[in-house]
Amino acid sequence: MKRTGTLEQPRTTAIRVPVRAAIVIAMAAFPGVVAFFWPFFVAPGTFGSRYAPLAIFGVLLVLILCVVISEIAEGGINSKALAMLGVLSAVNAANRPLGAGTAGIETVFFSLVLAGRVYGPGFGFTLGCTSLFASALITGGVGPWMPYQMFGCAFVGMLAGLLPRATGRREVVLLAVYGGLSGFLFGFLLNLSFWPFSLDPNNSIAYLPGLRFTEQWQRYVAFDLATSLGWDTGRAVTNIVCVTLAGPAVLTVFRRAARKARFQAPVHFRTADKGAPPATK
Repeated sequence: MKRTGTLEQPRTTAIRVPVRAAIVIAMAAFPGVVAFFWPFFVAPGTFGSRYAPLAIFGVLLVLILCVVISEIAEGGINSKALAMLGVLSAVNAANRPLGAGTAGIETVFFSLVLAGRVYGPGFGFTLGCTSLFASALITGGVGPWMPYQMFGCAFVGMLAGLLPRATGRREVVLLAVYGGLSGFLFGFLLNLSFWPFSLDPNNSIAYLPGLRFTEQWQRYVAFDLATSLGWDTGRAVTNIVCVTLAGPAVLTVFRRAARKARFQAPVHFRTADKGAPPATK
């Protein structure tokens, strides 16, 4: 029977997020939220802040492994998706030293945003962690700040995969705006990792245990604006420029790679005859 119609091309998601996997990712993100925002609720030294980064790093690695194993068990990730994860992690790790953070110029975030957009929030979360881990090993940047950087990039990649649907020019504009906001988001989160230990408590923008949440929040916002607004602006502008200029081509490459690798179920033809079985290509 003659078949009419067009190819269905559903949105590509290298790592699908079923309910169980979403719960695992939420569990993995929760320690990161606690690690960043504990100064608003817990005084320094209460839970052994000296060893907190090491504990967070260990928990983070275990939870990332749980996310990947959960996705493999659900059939949401296969060997091709894992290979893509490894390739993009290596690319991001190689791209990061190009900017070196000079004046806030960092070249790793735009590809993380685009990969999270195309391959989904689970892939974006995992890629953010693995990219920063690989980069730290290459550049010798292993230290107590590394778990926070990994979590910060994980959130950037995960949120990119949760952005609303858009196509064409609107999608590029959406990703460029998000890229700019993510530049400020990353800096805002990273400053929380050292704010409680960096200044004299008598300073008006320093962390002062015992204050109410609103007063503590005002101090931190002032600290963030005073110490890193310039760096965060440089990062945001870099993301906007990279996504605007290279975004359409990179999105096309990522989606073509996903179609070639067949991360999802085979593509089916729509048929006029409801009784005919679908044909696969």
